[in-house]
Amino acid sequence: MGPKFDPTAVTVVYVRTVGGEVGAVSSLAPKIGPLGLSPKKIGDQLSKATKDWKGLRVMCKLSIQNRVATVTVEPSAASMIIKALKEPERDRKKVKNVSHDGNLTLDQITDIAKALRVKSGAREMSGTMKEVLGTARSVGCTVNGIPPQDIIGQINSGELTIEPYEVVEAS
Repeated sequence: MGPKFDPTAVTVVYVRTVGGEVGAVSSLAPKIGPLGLSPKKIGDQLSKATKDWKGLRVMCKLSIQNRVATVTVEPSAASMIIKALKEPERDRKKVKNVSHDGNLTLDQITDIAKALRVKSGAREMSGTMKEVLGTARSVGCTVNGIPPQDIIGQINSGELTIEPYEVVEAS
């Protein structure tokens, strides 16, 4: 038999789920079953926490301490861009291969980059902006009416300057 369970230990489990839907309980069971939690209750908590992200796939962080789980949504750049496009809800089982051909402003891209600055591997804010613009390109939208790769070229050439933004991490 393994070591005794420590109730004060915090266990972190990451789950990718579709926003607003109760996912397959069978996929949650092997991850959280050994921790003594009910997969059905966790599925309900996940759907409640992700109702703002309806229809989009988002990453959720489950922090489990003393058999109590707290859910925090950690959206990716792609899901934040698609949410910023304000597209109508769709049934993901019926409508496939949607092209996200909307237009975003540079301010919206900057806000997304600031939110993702903590997770970014870039040294400077301009690098994080380029990461988000690259994701916008792969999603298929334009920024200020022009393709995102043109804005990346402007940042590289120095035509467009990005003000530094450093995140103060909570300790």
